[in-house]
Amino acid sequence: MKLPQLLLALLLIAASPLLAQSKKVQKDKAALLAAVQKDQEKYAEIARKIWGYAEVGYQEEKSSALLKNTLMEAGFSIEEGVAEIPTAFVASYGSGEPVIAILGEFDALPGVSQDSVPVKQVIEGKTAGHACGHHLFGAASASAAVAIKDWLKSSGNSGTIRFYGTPAEEGGAGKVYMVRAGLFDDVDATLHWHPSSSNSASARSSLANKSAKFRFYGQASHAAAAPERGRSALDGVEAMNMMVNMMREHVDEKARIHYVITRGGEAPNVVPAFAEVYYYMRHPQIQEVKNIWERVVNAAEGAALGTGTKLEYEVIHGLYNLMPNEVLAKAMYDNLVEVGGVNYNDKEIAFAEKIAESFGENKVPITSAAEIREFKTGGGGGGSTDVGDISWVVPTAGLGTATWVPGTSAHSWQAVAAGGTSIGMKGMVIAAKTLTLTAYDLFTNTETIEKATVELKEKTGVDFKYEALLGDREPPLDYRN
Repeated sequence: MKLPQLLLALLLIAASPLLAQSKKVQKDKAALLAAVQKDQEKYAEIARKIWGYAEVGYQEEKSSALLKNTLMEAGFSIEEGVAEIPTAFVASYGSGEPVIAILGEFDALPGVSQDSVPVKQVIEGKTAGHACGHHLFGAASASAAVAIKDWLKSSGNSGTIRFYGTPAEEGGAGKVYMVRAGLFDDVDATLHWHPSSSNSASARSSLANKSAKFRFYGQASHAAAAPERGRSALDGVEAMNMMVNMMREHVDEKARIHYVITRGGEAPNVVPAFAEVYYYMRHPQIQEVKNIWERVVNAAEGAALGTGTKLEYEVIHGLYNLMPNEVLAKAMYDNLVEVGGVNYNDKEIAFAEKIAESFGENKVPITSAAEIREFKTGGGGGGSTDVGDISWVVPTAGLGTATWVPGTSAHSWQAVAAGGTSIGMKGMVIAAKTLTLTAYDLFTNTETIEKATVELKEKTGVDFKYEALLGDREPPLDYRN
């Protein structure tokens, strides 16, 4: 045999195991995609039920129970009421390493009741709605977890798949208490997703966030006959708000401070004896949130002193900014590209076009639901998430899929409407498939986990020690009451 022929033969011999492995991976992934597709209607029905329940943070009893029962029936062991939260749970299958977590949310938002129609239409008797699509979030994540569980069982691969049932993302910081309780201490990688109006999986961050309710106590009196005897708690709230609003000029431009007065008194002719204001403070950096927090508290204390009222405040939640992990995010992105975006049928196009009429000049081409946005690193959106705390202790990656009509804003009636239709369900299946393929990659190529872990440690620093921004407070189970 001539030398070139011999070299070619040796190369083919060396490459044959790699080719065989590549074919196996392709075969496995095709089977996983088929499994998710086959069960799509089952999980769409679960999502529809949770959409109908529309339970707000820490009150998601039916939603949590439905997901727990679904996973239990699929062969997962369930640990209920974790982190002192009745609706939080962890569903596990398998043993040994790696331990891969998939997050599932299921809380709704108050004040955004909406039917699944393309015009604004409140559902009578409903005061909340899934304006952030968490009904889809929980169902898709459960679908992915079950698909991976079935693969682990049939393949004989070692490893543990976990579904984390995480309540009260909307202002209740459910995941923070779960991190604080050590429930992620042995996890090697965490995957999550979120409903959106587009398809993307980038290594980007979010805003750190801390919130609190400031309560002022005064002295009631007749506002006309004896105002001098009164001390207005509402004056305390308004004085605080005025000082904080003046403070906005003197904080970093990336800061976000917003509030609502949740109690302002009962009648104009009664000096309010009690008033309450609810504040959020956000910034891309945790330390700056802490600085802003101290200044807002000082403003509240000064307001109480100046109005002769008494002040109490309660921290409701505190969230870290997302720590982007480029290694995991790129793996997620590659799988999203393989899965592809959302394609509408004629009925869905008509629905989407009607919804888009409500956007005014903010219309986006409906066909963009089928596109995958390019991979990006750095920067981030204006929102906050309690996934942030997890991302500082475990390598974490997420994606968004087009569950809403392109151009839709989160926390809107349009998001609730589309989330209750086949448009939302199609985006949910894209997420389930992408999560499934990414989890498979992590189970079959632990080198990715190792690289992601190195990246996380480089970014947090060797001396980093996690401490929850919300301190040692107990979960605010009644914060939506």
